[in-house]
Amino acid sequence: MAQDPVGPFPLSAGDVVQLKFGGMIIVTGAIQARLDSLDELRRLSLEHVTRSRAEPGCLEHGVAIDANDGLRLVFFERWLDRESLLAHFRVPASREFAKRVAQLAAHPPELATYDASEASLR
Repeated sequence: MAQDPVGPFPLSAGDVVQLKFGGMIIVTGAIQARLDSLDELRRLSLEHVTRSRAEPGCLEHGVAIDANDGLRLVFFERWLDRESLLAHFRVPASREFAKRVAQLAAHPPELATYDASEASLR
């Protein structure tokens, strides 16, 4: 097994990575808070995550405070498909969340989406 500077890497030279077809959509995001807006952004974000987890097609939705920057909230989401994510963006509460975040953030929030398939490392 090859060694990684941080720890053992789970693949050896002969291993094959296999993709499981039937992709999903991954969303990553970040909000940079101001000192005076962190508590409100955290509260709004937790409400948004709780609501989003109950939506059809949401496989995972979470928010965490960046360990390297205590004013940065980081989001990670997995959606069943593009249609589920687009429906999520159309929910009035999601639109209101985006509007409030834009008002409270130190600069415009970051958002990226990826079309992904799960890969088996064995």
